[in-house]
Amino acid sequence: MLTEKFYEVLQHEGVVSIVSWGAEEAHVTCTWNSYLVVTEDKKILIPAAGMHSTEGDVKQNNKVKITLGSRDVMGRNNYQGTGFEIVGTAKFIESGSEFDMMKEKFPFLSRVLEITVSSAKQLL
Repeated sequence: MLTEKFYEVLQHEGVVSIVSWGAEEAHVTCTWNSYLVVTEDKKILIPAAGMHSTEGDVKQNNKVKITLGSRDVMGRNNYQGTGFEIVGTAKFIESGSEFDMMKEKFPFLSRVLEITVSSAKQLL
């Protein structure tokens, strides 16, 4: 599901948009490609220092969508740049081995947003 092209995008900086929605309208927050860590079981981990609105949404509805991309990675049909839409379920973790690993890499985090991917689609 997570292709070589997806991993190539992660090697280049770009903006990641995280969309969540609870009882109210959709909420969008952002982070950077370089902050995403993919585990062996293909979960995406993202350091969270803020993301309080996202966390509130996830407590009501754990579905999320994220988009990410890079202009530096060749897309389809020789298009300069490519991006992905990831759909999955999310939870925030505050302890455990994955939290500890992420805290070592990103000392600023207070929690980790963990996304279990259900689909990944290349957009460009």
